[in-house]
Amino acid sequence: MQKPRWIIGGTLGVLTFSGVLLVRAAPDDKLPVEHPDCSFFGPQRDRFVPNALQRKGQGTSRSVITEQVTHLRPAVIPGGSNTNTYNQQHAAGSIDSYIWADFAANNITPAPMTTDWEFIRRVTLDLTGRIPDPNAVLQFVNTPGGGDRASLIDSLLASPQWVDKWTMFYGDLFQNTQVKNSTGLNRFPQGRNAFYQYIYNSLANDKPYNQIASDLISMADSNSYNTGPVNYLLGGWVGNGPIQDSFDQMTANTFDVFLGMAHVNCLLCHNGRGHLDSLSLWASNTTRYQAWQLSSFMSHTSMTRTAVDPSNTNVYYWSVLDNQKGYTTDYALNTTTGNRPARVAPAGCKSGQPCYYVPPQYIFNGDTPAAGGVYRVALAKEITNDFQFARAAVNYLWAYFFGMGLVDPPDTFDPARLDPDNPPPAPWTLQPTNARLLNALAQQFIASGYDVKAMMRQIVNSQTYQLSSRYNGTWNEAWEPYFARKFVRRLWGEEVHDAVVQSSGTLPSYSMTGFTDQGYAKYSYAMQEPDVVNAPSDGNISPMLDSFLRGNRDDQPRHEDGSILQALNLMNNTFFVQRSHITGTNASVMANKYLSLSNTDLVNTLYLNILSRYPTSAELQTALAYIPNGGSQRLTALPDFIWSLYNKVDFVFNY
Repeated sequence: MQKPRWIIGGTLGVLTFSGVLLVRAAPDDKLPVEHPDCSFFGPQRDRFVPNALQRKGQGTSRSVITEQVTHLRPAVIPGGSNTNTYNQQHAAGSIDSYIWADFAANNITPAPMTTDWEFIRRVTLDLTGRIPDPNAVLQFVNTPGGGDRASLIDSLLASPQWVDKWTMFYGDLFQNTQVKNSTGLNRFPQGRNAFYQYIYNSLANDKPYNQIASDLISMADSNSYNTGPVNYLLGGWVGNGPIQDSFDQMTANTFDVFLGMAHVNCLLCHNGRGHLDSLSLWASNTTRYQAWQLSSFMSHTSMTRTAVDPSNTNVYYWSVLDNQKGYTTDYALNTTTGNRPARVAPAGCKSGQPCYYVPPQYIFNGDTPAAGGVYRVALAKEITNDFQFARAAVNYLWAYFFGMGLVDPPDTFDPARLDPDNPPPAPWTLQPTNARLLNALAQQFIASGYDVKAMMRQIVNSQTYQLSSRYNGTWNEAWEPYFARKFVRRLWGEEVHDAVVQSSGTLPSYSMTGFTDQGYAKYSYAMQEPDVVNAPSDGNISPMLDSFLRGNRDDQPRHEDGSILQALNLMNNTFFVQRSHITGTNASVMANKYLSLSNTDLVNTLYLNILSRYPTSAELQTALAYIPNGGSQRLTALPDFIWSLYNKVDFVFNY
């Protein structure tokens, strides 16, 4: 077996172990922060600062990792179709028409089209979180003239695994977790599960995304255990402070998630001028009072707790209601600090006077709620009718499929820098890397009836998505924003878990607290979990999944960075080790099924099941030299060989 080694270059460390890659920022890597005293620019500042991953003299992590991974993967996979070329003519208004126009304007030659072997694994993982079935791989790549990619995409979008994967994705985006340590919120398992079930059912039933957003923003109910959508706004509840803290956090979360505007969180603490001048042209000209006007849409919302059992007040459900007693006035100013700076009323303004209360007003058009209307319903209508809502929604999807958004980070939109027909004054530039494409996608999303599947179908059918991660020639890192190649991504922890379960054929049995009472069956795949914290129930598995930086849906977002713990888990965790074995607890069902095959056929089968490809001639010869032809020594060698496949770069990256 290959021994671990560190390759140090400049400030970048890259660890390779049987293909496992780690790229880490050096301790002296500093991210620019204009106001380090702001709590929202603390540990998560890389979410707000553009180009936060730029490394001194090393390029960006996505280019570095992509180069490393492609050099460690075999260039040619034997058998099946390997040759695919892209067209030079593209329908007007298509993704490729905008991207190829940029290629021409900037003299960029894109990467070649990805092979069928790579494509089926890539798109299956991206759409479903699973690796492809080996029989499906062979059928696809052995189709004369190449596999039918559009039909494959349609079948994946129609699969139940698609619902699992995207319930996880939107569970992350909507921050559905039982406990939020940053605010003290506890939804309890029943509330989290109700929220999960709402997301799952909405996707399974193709509910339009604007209706999902409207439900989450405006839904009212007296029991959070029974009505999933009310659990969304609860994510903004803030304990140990004035109620305005909760109004502000609900507003900040909503504008971040549905409009891609994280800087509203900053504006709820201070004016943009002097704080956000180098980050956002729009925010630098926006005041805290204007942010309060947005927060006032939440000012009639009450969030109260009711004990499930009056004898135990520590277990409760929530009600989220409008215009209840004590919640009929607009956003009140006072000097109570709480978790944000004091909200000071204008000089001479006294409590009870009109100037003491900030009325709701939508910042982009000046609209106010109709007299007698429900404020949150009015806000939901404003947001979902805002063109920025569609832009943000498609940009989150683009960032997932391509590794970076057209606006990146994807929740740092600057509304003053989005119109290609009205560019910002110098030295500002347009923010999207392809503003016309972003606007076209948003228009198409609206025209489709806010159909998430339709947008995904358009993206993954594009030749831009289907470019290879391998680049012929010298890659120029300045081409990153033009999407001239596929950037590899590290698999989510759930995807790693599920790939091992699927390829070994050895399924675990998990159950999640709160689901048993509701009649839900046990599950075997991590992508089916309703949460990312303390799940699944097996204590050996949660730390392994956590090592792949799945976050906590609170103050730790999901990351694709590498870590030594990932490598150690892949090497030593019993979950991987046992499923590499031929005998014993959780032994590989798949390997035992094919033990009667010759060594050549067995090696080919193991590669296909685990890596969705056949070995190269060099890999095959290495394996055959290691695995004896028979006897007990063969059974001893096979677990090591299977273990090595789970530790190859092909396994832990999607390329």
